[in-house]
Amino acid sequence: MIHKKLPFLQVLKRFFNSFFQLYRQVILPPFTTLLRHRLMLYQTTINEIKTRYAGSVLGLMWLVIYPLLFLGTYAIVYLYIFKIRFPNLSSNEYVALIFCGLIPFLGFSEALSAGVPSVVASSNLIKNTLFPIELVPVKAVFVGQATQLMGMGLLLIALLLIGKLSILSPIFILVWVCQILFTIGLVWILSSLNVYIRDIQNIIAIVILILMMLSPIAYTEAMVPASMRPFLAINPLYYMIIAYQSVLMLNQFPLRIFVPLISMSLGIYILGFWFFTRMKKIFSDNI
Repeated sequence: MIHKKLPFLQVLKRFFNSFFQLYRQVILPPFTTLLRHRLMLYQTTINEIKTRYAGSVLGLMWLVIYPLLFLGTYAIVYLYIFKIRFPNLSSNEYVALIFCGLIPFLGFSEALSAGVPSVVASSNLIKNTLFPIELVPVKAVFVGQATQLMGMGLLLIALLLIGKLSILSPIFILVWVCQILFTIGLVWILSSLNVYIRDIQNIIAIVILILMMLSPIAYTEAMVPASMRPFLAINPLYYMIIAYQSVLMLNQFPLRIFVPLISMSLGIYILGFWFFTRMKKIFSDNI
């Protein structure tokens, strides 16, 4: 009996050894890297935000004006031009629903726009051991979250005034974390590819425009024809926006959205770090 059990125990031991090796070498490093440099990331992000608005008249007020201008445009187009109405939502509630999708989109688009060309723009840091190059795209993503942070504050105030905050509302923090992880992972991949294919940083503006039109910011899944709904799953912003709208505005917890959202975010984050760390070894030959 002992000889029969031994092969199984050996296979089990090899499995756990392989898993822990994968955990230490692939899964854990992207989290420990950010944790180890968290203070440096915080300080450089704050300085970057201050520098960006230092020369403008309104300064940091642009973090409030920017999302409000977008919201006003969406509200005018969909409420007064397209005359879209929801049976269970008033006009104010519909505007809030748009805001729930618009704010994360702005945070994502700003992070993508700044993050993709960040490695090429910071070529002097490639051999810098004090500020590792893999933190440059992360800083760009965090700077892009400044608009979303201010927008979320405005959104929560609006939801409080119209009585839409519920026990599910705090779950939006989980959605936000998933969004940040996914964006960092995606920017790691695209910024490293951009070192070799500079067209990516030029194409990204077009991609963002397409995503804005295809993402369910001002419409719901029910408004999309049944034959077209499977195509929504291709767009990663679909999961994020629906999750924000569900927990903040509709008082729902759609498990079918959260499972792929969390899986996708963690997967892209880990894959992005693995990809970036291997590509950065030959950055200096191409910048």
